[in-house]
Amino acid sequence: MNTIYPVILSVPEENITLSGRERVSYLSEYARKALEISAKKSFIHLGDPLKDEKGVPMPVDGNYWSVSHKPKYVAGVTAPEKIGIDIEEIKTCSESLFKKVADHREWGLDNGDKFKLFFRYWTAKEAVLKAAGTGLRDLSKCKITQIIDENNLMIDYMDRTWPVEHLFFNGHIASVNKGVYDIDWSVVMD
Repeated sequence: MNTIYPVILSVPEENITLSGRERVSYLSEYARKALEISAKKSFIHLGDPLKDEKGVPMPVDGNYWSVSHKPKYVAGVTAPEKIGIDIEEIKTCSESLFKKVADHREWGLDNGDKFKLFFRYWTAKEAVLKAAGTGLRDLSKCKITQIIDENNLMIDYMDRTWPVEHLFFNGHIASVNKGVYDIDWSVVMD
């Protein structure tokens, strides 16, 4: 397998307005549909993938998986190595969040649209932290080291270099740590 197939599904209009636990439950289940499509594209059978006691996805027959969900889109991906995916809507946010996501050196790597860059960094780091199984507690240890181009960057975390690829679509961004694999994104609009 030389290609990873992240899948993004738009949330049906009638489900965007769900709230509270009902929303989280629906989006989590719908993200697993994206995961199932990704697995099929990779000829992987995941069955009912489980998480460990810390909420970290457990591999199935040596295949790893990750999901993400937001009110308008969900995402899922499978891979033969540790994988993470994150999706966010690009919007304005508090300036105080910038200091939590990256340091001065990292912000100096690019002088483009600051909110687009914020969510590019946020989703890239979250994808890597999901793959590593550590979560947001290590956000400050996860460092952007190089911006390769508009859709690729490199992160240093846990003495390892993590290549990350982005997809921009409909005011959103998705990021996946890609390792040595090619990425074939699918965005399915309802």
